[in-house]
Amino acid sequence: MTPEHPRPPAVTVAGIGADGWAGLTGPARAALADAQVLIGAERQLALLPPRCTGTRVPWPSPLRPAVPGLLAAHAGRRIAVLASGDPMFYGIGRALTEVLGADRLHVLPHPSSVSYACARIGWPLEDTEVVTLVGRPAARLAAALHEGRRVLVLSADATTPAAVAALLRDHGFGPSRLRVLEQLGGEDEACAEGTADTWDHPAGDPLNIVAVECRRAPGALRLGAVPGLPDEAYAHDGQLTKRHIRAVTLGVLAPAPGELLWDIGGGSGSIAIEWMRVHPSCRAVTVERDPVRAARIAENADRLGVPGLRVVTGRAPDCLDQLPAPDAVFIGGGLTAPGLLDTCLAALPPGGRLVANTVTLESEALLAAQHKAHGGELTRLAVAHAVPVGTFTGWRQAMPVTQWSVRKATQLPGDDR
Repeated sequence: MTPEHPRPPAVTVAGIGADGWAGLTGPARAALADAQVLIGAERQLALLPPRCTGTRVPWPSPLRPAVPGLLAAHAGRRIAVLASGDPMFYGIGRALTEVLGADRLHVLPHPSSVSYACARIGWPLEDTEVVTLVGRPAARLAAALHEGRRVLVLSADATTPAAVAALLRDHGFGPSRLRVLEQLGGEDEACAEGTADTWDHPAGDPLNIVAVECRRAPGALRLGAVPGLPDEAYAHDGQLTKRHIRAVTLGVLAPAPGELLWDIGGGSGSIAIEWMRVHPSCRAVTVERDPVRAARIAENADRLGVPGLRVVTGRAPDCLDQLPAPDAVFIGGGLTAPGLLDTCLAALPPGGRLVANTVTLESEALLAAQHKAHGGELTRLAVAHAVPVGTFTGWRQAMPVTQWSVRKATQLPGDDR
């Protein structure tokens, strides 16, 4: 077709709120009335009047894998999809864009529940953090808990507010104020209020959002937003990259949004966990050969708000072939395993970073040889802590750490990933 007569979009996506048909704009009403196929949640389809005569198709469960087949089954017909609020904000718009491409969609957004919530309670949207628990574990909320922060939690169902209150209590944020806003924008809009410590409201409407004003309890462990969390934040058996070395190591690894880390010899998982806490889109895989430690890493990840950390129980480099290519690699254990360093270097793309730490002479010699062969930076890190010496105070030196860091400039001989 000519540019003057472009092909119409394959799918119209219309956001709808609790106010239903009455809250829709004219273009959204027209698109829904004209559609031959209407796809949405059953509760959304029930909001449409009889004038919308298209075939009504409820989303199956699980939803995401069904999207391509459902669209293919109705190809060639005028399709309209209903979405909650803004389809491009934690909505079905993302999945449809991935399947069809943005040029095959016509998106008609409605105010999101986040916009409604901020309007009701007077929070500037730009100063409010949003965490979704729809199809995701409640542990994700832990990474957003900081004194004075305002957080909006997108609820999975009516049980989410109680789960949020329990998590806040468990993480030392029991004094936090909670407001549960239900059916925002609809005739049955309601709000329940209390603190996490005293929350005893029964489960209400499944269509709700939880507003949290974070308040830390006196004496609760303070966790900052940058690498170098207190060692007490981790359960461990001594295999832990200590706080000051950890902060330096993460600084050299330089995580950026969306990047993937391989953490080899995970120990307690501290490097991978703090990599992921830098930004919600940061990803990590930690490899640990000891199954007890691997289980402990998963527990630490949940506790510290990054339940998406992938834990692989196995020996490196044997188990690395099946992993997605990393943007950065940290090696905290097993350096002397044959082929480990070569495998990790080969897996990195140009510009990828590798950082390796050791406290043994044998591994230090290996890092010195790698530094000579590939360049980079070889650093000795030493930390001392003040301790009582009788009635006086002296320094107790921790074992010094040798660190080799390198940025891969080009493909190395033998790279095949």
